Amino acid sequence: MNARQFPDGFLWGTATAAHQVEGGNTNNDWWAWEEAGRIKGDDRSIVACDWWRGERYRGDFDLARALHQNAHRLSIEWSRVEPRAGEWDREAFAFYRRVLSALRERGLVPLVTLHHFANPLWVRARGAWETPAIVPLFERFATQVAHELGDLCDFWITLNEPMVYAYTGYVNAQWPPGKSDFGLAMRVLVNMLRGHSAAYRALHRVQPHARVGIAHNLLAFKPAKPATLNRIVVNAQNQIYNRIFLLALQDGRLRLPLGVGRIPEAVGTQDFIGLNFYFSRRVAVDWRQPGTLFGRTLPAQPWGVAYDDELLGWFGKGDIDPDSFYHTLIWLGKYADGKPIYITENGVCDRNDELRPRYLVAYLAAMWRAIQAGAPVKGYFYWTLVDNFEWIEGYALRFGLIANDRATQQRAPKPSAAVYARIARENALAEELIEQYGFSS
Repeated sequence: MNARQFPDGFLWGTATAAHQVEGGNTNNDWWAWEEAGRIKGDDRSIVACDWWRGERYRGDFDLARALHQNAHRLSIEWSRVEPRAGEWDREAFAFYRRVLSALRERGLVPLVTLHHFANPLWVRARGAWETPAIVPLFERFATQVAHELGDLCDFWITLNEPMVYAYTGYVNAQWPPGKSDFGLAMRVLVNMLRGHSAAYRALHRVQPHARVGIAHNLLAFKPAKPATLNRIVVNAQNQIYNRIFLLALQDGRLRLPLGVGRIPEAVGTQDFIGLNFYFSRRVAVDWRQPGTLFGRTLPAQPWGVAYDDELLGWFGKGDIDPDSFYHTLIWLGKYADGKPIYITENGVCDRNDELRPRYLVAYLAAMWRAIQAGAPVKGYFYWTLVDNFEWIEGYALRFGLIANDRATQQRAPKPSAAVYARIARENALAEELIEQYGFSS
């Protein structure tokens, strides 16, 4: 039977983040946020998926390999390796050496993220990304990690979703540090640009052959109606949320509202483009919401199954939309100008695993179409490997291909894991899967 073949050497993996899977990260600002009771259900990440204390990453990587994955994205917890300014923890680096070695022993290519939302408490006390003082601190951290772990990894993400970090921490105040100051959010983004640029060069100084990029979260904004005001709001949201950070990395210009000026050191600091894409948003004008540039996201449209509370909670933020994924990849391919693109996150929370197989097939079919149209996509990392601690949602959202019984820490692959495993094993999307899950294009 015919299949939609992916390029040779394509990476098929999953993505995780240290604070969400390790447990015991009590020296960062997210743990302080948990202690302040800011997590749904008063959940805590103290055990999470038990990677730190129980080293259960080994079994998880065994499952990933058995499911025919050949790559894995993970992060280094800054507060573990540098618990106090300028002090490096040998035990923590030994742990990450064991983690990376376990990946390599199983034939999984490691993609390592340096900053996945969490800051050490001592960094938070100095203002974290609110002040330019973060830049040399982040550069020092990147340099030390490269020296310690560079023999096990040459594939790096400096920052995960800078726009999400700035918006949730400094506009809608739902994440640490819980501030609502649009101007400060823009200064945070400028400092993240500078921090990335410094870390990029630090990694290349230690490891000239390194591949370094950013995991950008992009949203597909759509006008709820074709009215002119709706289109103006959508264009403004798209420019500020999706474009200004990417464009500054391309030409070094700080466009409004980031400011007016230049960061020349940012030019040329992406060896690849990372894309985190989940959904699109239908937007209507709402003058009561200046924090979203006067745009209100309309409720999610059902997508083939009845949405339970978990799905409604997540996709209240947007619509499942494979076609927008395709168009985003086409635009990003033009922006990338020949650089490879990696889907560094894409996934769906689904307690009963009813929606996830269709989601995977639909989004991967859209990705295949984009590749055929010229988008240089070289790999895909599903979010996530195992159900974990999902930030302010605690354990309420279940994105994993593998279920985790938190009481026993026993793992169980879900039916969708078999669908993804077949695609990875064959490096192709079989027509049989497309027919089974109702997609013909």
